[in-house]
Amino acid sequence: MNITSAEAELMAICIGLIPAIENPSNHQILIVTDAITAAKQILESRPNPFQKAIIPIASSLKAFLEKDNRNRVHFWQCPNKAQWPRHKLVDDQVKASKNTSLCPSKNSYLFSRKKECEDILKEWQDEFAQGKKKGQLFLDFKDEKQSVIKPTYSKGGSWLPSIEFTNALCARFTRMTMGYAPIGEYCQRFFPNTSLSCPCGQTNFQT
Repeated sequence: MNITSAEAELMAICIGLIPAIENPSNHQILIVTDAITAAKQILESRPNPFQKAIIPIASSLKAFLEKDNRNRVHFWQCPNKAQWPRHKLVDDQVKASKNTSLCPSKNSYLFSRKKECEDILKEWQDEFAQGKKKGQLFLDFKDEKQSVIKPTYSKGGSWLPSIEFTNALCARFTRMTMGYAPIGEYCQRFFPNTSLSCPCGQTNFQT
């Protein structure tokens, strides 16, 4: 099946929870994961897109928590970069597995939404790269690999986080990027009778 990584993580946790809940000697269940947001959906009572994975064990989990006051479920966040040996061992084993899905190929709701979002973003980036949307004087920026930075809407966008949202700096940055700064190249288009040279004195045309 085509599902998101968060759905896969949540399903794996639910599968691991079943034997832990069914063992009568267990009172404290510890979930170690690198996707803590997805894991906490297990105890979320409000409607959410992950309920398809949660519903099969919801009643068993409820019974476990109500059975004894000592019964608890704890979550530990363990990022991959922490390289905790036990977590890394499981992570490596899962990535190395070659299991073939027995289910017919179909998309989950979250996967379909994610794919549609990615398709829209790619179309936007392609149109932007052709220059029809950004204008002829738009200043392209490159990353550390010398690849042109593509526009995105996530995490504040592609460029604004770099200038820390300072109003004065943001205004200057925008004028520079769009080519509307009061420099010779701009003045040549709108104020050709003004000086077009650079204050540095090394060129007669400021860009």
